[in-house]
Amino acid sequence: MAAKIKKGDSVVVLSGKDKGKHGTVTLSMPKEGKVVVAGVNIMTRHRKPSQANPQGGLEKVEAPLHVSKVAIEDPKTGKPTRVRFEVKDGKKVRVAVKSGELVNG
Repeated sequence: MAAKIKKGDSVVVLSGKDKGKHGTVTLSMPKEGKVVVAGVNIMTRHRKPSQANPQGGLEKVEAPLHVSKVAIEDPKTGKPTRVRFEVKDGKKVRVAVKSGELVNG
């Protein structure tokens, strides 16, 4: 099964506290069914001072989201869309269902 969402794709969050936010996929974890999106699902970790980080303090980290909570952003409209696969010039490419535009990646 080919990946519908890959690293570098522009996506829209469909549900949760960050619903409606746009971002770029920085990490894809297909075996776990999760993706990490830049600037979305920010989690705060409280770090104790250590030799590597003598200051300690709060560290903001992007947590993974389930793939079903995000959708590819349509290249034409910027709205969420599904993706279908087509063969063009002997290559399998991803195409946005709503507009028919080619999805980069």
